Amino acid sequence: MPLQTVEPQRLYRQIAEQLRALIVQGAFDAGARLPAERDLAQRLGVSRPSVREALIALEVEDWVEVRIGSGVYVLNRAQCARRPVASAEAVAPSEWGPLELIRARRVVEGETAAIAARCGKRKDVDAMSRAIASMHEQAERRVAPLDGDRAFHLAIAGASGNTVLVETVQGFWDSRQGPIFMRLGGYFETVTSWRVAIAEHEAIRDAIAAHDAGAARDAMHAHMDKSHRRFSVNWRRTKST
Repeated sequence: MPLQTVEPQRLYRQIAEQLRALIVQGAFDAGARLPAERDLAQRLGVSRPSVREALIALEVEDWVEVRIGSGVYVLNRAQCARRPVASAEAVAPSEWGPLELIRARRVVEGETAAIAARCGKRKDVDAMSRAIASMHEQAERRVAPLDGDRAFHLAIAGASGNTVLVETVQGFWDSRQGPIFMRLGGYFETVTSWRVAIAEHEAIRDAIAAHDAGAARDAMHAHMDKSHRRFSVNWRRTKST
């Protein structure tokens, strides 16, 4: 397969562009199954998460279809164009890859949580508790508790007293609303996974309330690491199985 090693800059877009070019050139016919993530990662010299981000980007743009338990298949572009309602979305060139974003959040928000533990006030902890209560309420209604999640992380940033950190965390979190992240979440986020995530939020809140900076940092790191793993599991273990 004529794939080229890519440089580590917007990796998922470079990978997606190579695969799209191969599809256009006829290397993969409509209906053909693409090589497995592991094989693509080895041939491209990149990580499996980067390949997953690229495949999701191609799916969002109607180039491929992910079939749980089977693989990723090339779509017939002519048939897609004739659909009564267009399903393809444009992925902005500037959109961050979801798994790469989680890794960046781990670095920044781990330290933000530690600062919040040292500087936060009772009102900040109360704001975190209200956000967690909102997450519980939405999860019980089988609604993804995104509003509460956002409020929780912004409450931590606010407790730091640093406007730059607040705006940085807000930018990180709002990037979660991009089509790639939303599509990925559609495969891997469930009521059960959200309940687990809420417990992780409670551990962060408790460490901040105890003014334990080290524990707050560790709890945030653990949350981000577990979030990354939830989005990286084998396709066979998604909620659709």
